Amino acid sequence: MPTLMVSVSGIRGVIGDGLDPNTIIKYASAYAAFCGKGKIVIGSDGRISGGMVKHAVISALTAKGNDVVDIGVCPTPTVLYNVKKLNAVGGIQISASHNPNEWNALKLLNNDGEFMTAAQNKEMLKFLDEPQKFESWDNLGSVEFYEDGLKNHISDVLKMKYIDLEAIKNRKFKVLLDCVNGAGSYSVPQFLKELGCDVIKINCEKTGVFPRLPEPIPENLTETMEAIKNNNVDIGIVVDPDVDRLVLLTEKGEPFGEENTITQAVKFILSKEKGNVVINLSTTRGVDDAAAETGSKVFRSPVGEANVVEKMKEVNAVIGGEGSGGVIYPAVVFGRDALTGIVIMLQHLLEFGGTMSELKDALPQYFILKDKINVSGKDPDAIIEKLKEKFTEQNPNTDDGLRIDFDDHWVHLRKSNTEPIIRCIVEGKNLNETQKYIDKYFAIVKELV
Repeated sequence: MPTLMVSVSGIRGVIGDGLDPNTIIKYASAYAAFCGKGKIVIGSDGRISGGMVKHAVISALTAKGNDVVDIGVCPTPTVLYNVKKLNAVGGIQISASHNPNEWNALKLLNNDGEFMTAAQNKEMLKFLDEPQKFESWDNLGSVEFYEDGLKNHISDVLKMKYIDLEAIKNRKFKVLLDCVNGAGSYSVPQFLKELGCDVIKINCEKTGVFPRLPEPIPENLTETMEAIKNNNVDIGIVVDPDVDRLVLLTEKGEPFGEENTITQAVKFILSKEKGNVVINLSTTRGVDDAAAETGSKVFRSPVGEANVVEKMKEVNAVIGGEGSGGVIYPAVVFGRDALTGIVIMLQHLLEFGGTMSELKDALPQYFILKDKINVSGKDPDAIIEKLKEKFTEQNPNTDDGLRIDFDDHWVHLRKSNTEPIIRCIVEGKNLNETQKYIDKYFAIVKELV
């Protein structure tokens, strides 16, 4: 069965098994029709199939009469940044994020330099069913390679408020960096050098071939964590192939915790300016605790970067993100940006004055456990509705599945948009108790299945 998956953020699939030139041209043409005439910025995460996909995308866009601004191999947030800076009508990042080598995708942006909303995506998909009209030879779009796209993005990150660039340079952080041979290899080493860091690189070759499973979760980072122990560094930094997701490791070679990444970023920014915060329904209560210190308010959105951004704009949030290591600081880019997350982390660690392990221990202490229940052959929406009925007295949040908050824990149950599963996320203050709770909710869902 072909692997092509269509979601609010674009299309994704296995090259040669769902994602092929015909499919790419079909979707890129519909996207161009949705955007209308004008410049469209494109970039890629450097994986092997990126060249083939890019040529198909350029062919479709220029045939529709759009001018293409190619900014090369770069982070996804760099494409977001340049759509806005260059007043483009849209942008496409060619990247399947943390999916393995055989996958690729088109991440589709709106003219605000953000991921399309659900309403915009629905409107764009209408063009798939319409006959595509292409321009004549004398009205084709042009192609420009724009060399300053990444440089300008990095320059603005380094100019962020509250960042003392000279103080960071003088601290001379020793960093072990793992870019999984993706787009980070083209950007993060230079970025860290401009911050005065002593950088030890692993998996930073510009090959586009991922040497391990690219999702930056602890079980995929055993060699990276071991390398930290052997090199006496201050911090370990890991990015996914398209550099929107930031994962941190302590000086002991231990996970800092993805939930802690957003918690410390919120804590740092709110220490400088009070304001609203937006996170998704599956993100730690640690953010709520950090916000409470300054009397700031936390809002929660459905899971997904586009949903977080939409809510941030609604409540004029100063910072937001997701517990998967995504920091959104709209003063630079209105999307998850590992470069922004890195500089916030280094400034925070500098002002904290201790080690990464000590900073981790100073943050609110919670335990999150995750599981998934296979519901193949069943209607996941019907199961979610039954869960809502079962927990109606607990007044659950039903914006995305249901999230129920108790004094000592919370649970979030939601269907996957890409797999026949229901996700179960539980957070508590005690690991053993949290395990008991997730076992309890797992059993409840299994009964309904």
